[in-house]
Amino acid sequence: MSAPEIDASITTSDTGAAGVRMRGVTKAFGSNVVLRDLDLDVAPGERVVIIGPSGSGKTTILRVIMTLERPDSGTIQVGGKQLYHEEAGDGLKPASEKHIRSVRSDIGMVFQHFNLFPHMTALENIMLAPVKVHGVSKDDARTLGMDLLDKVGLGHAANQTPGQLSGGQKQRVAIARSLATKPAVMLFDEVTSALDPELVGEVLNVLRDIAEEGRTTMMLVTHEMHFAREVADRVVMFDQGQIVESGPPSQILDEPREERTQSFLGAVGEH
Repeated sequence: MSAPEIDASITTSDTGAAGVRMRGVTKAFGSNVVLRDLDLDVAPGERVVIIGPSGSGKTTILRVIMTLERPDSGTIQVGGKQLYHEEAGDGLKPASEKHIRSVRSDIGMVFQHFNLFPHMTALENIMLAPVKVHGVSKDDARTLGMDLLDKVGLGHAANQTPGQLSGGQKQRVAIARSLATKPAVMLFDEVTSALDPELVGEVLNVLRDIAEEGRTTMMLVTHEMHFAREVADRVVMFDQGQIVESGPPSQILDEPREERTQSFLGAVGEH
């Protein structure tokens, strides 16, 4: 496999945000092809919202970037570094697990379901990765954790366990935990879908704050079209493993060109 050229526009920016480049990425589960020869570029600091029907492959895009699923073919670069491959002369070879872990350390992901450790406090959940994975001292990790809890409005809940928190509070702790490793790319997978409607707003407010800072590249899968309109630099409509169309929120949500996008937005009450 020849080495794809590295575009300076997808490397790491001065703010620490990193670009993402996917080329020819295919992923199948048995006979079900969920990503079909996917090409997608995300610039450093860009906020890309991915929309589309259930089962279209949206979440799989995030999972292959996070290395939770390995693509069957294609290449992915994060900050100009190959994720699943390493340079080998004039071409590429499959990457070692050490290489994959190194590149993945620049990526954070927040899931639909919070995945917090139930026996740990909110603060301990946030401290865990900086201490265990990145070698940060416990004192520094505690300071960082408290700063992040304050950032998401939960400084008062530092010593509470997940069982003592509401769903919205758990999700805000999960976001703070992902931010603790200072990722260059943040992935958000339907982070409000498991919440009661009255709790959605508090999580979306945190995401807005992160987006406004512009220090992190954000890729978000969401069914919240109003939020997509507010936060996205670009909206990507996805269906049957492929990009249907892509553009600014005003164009995709207000004047979609493709019939498939029009029918999807009509079904969710946005168009």
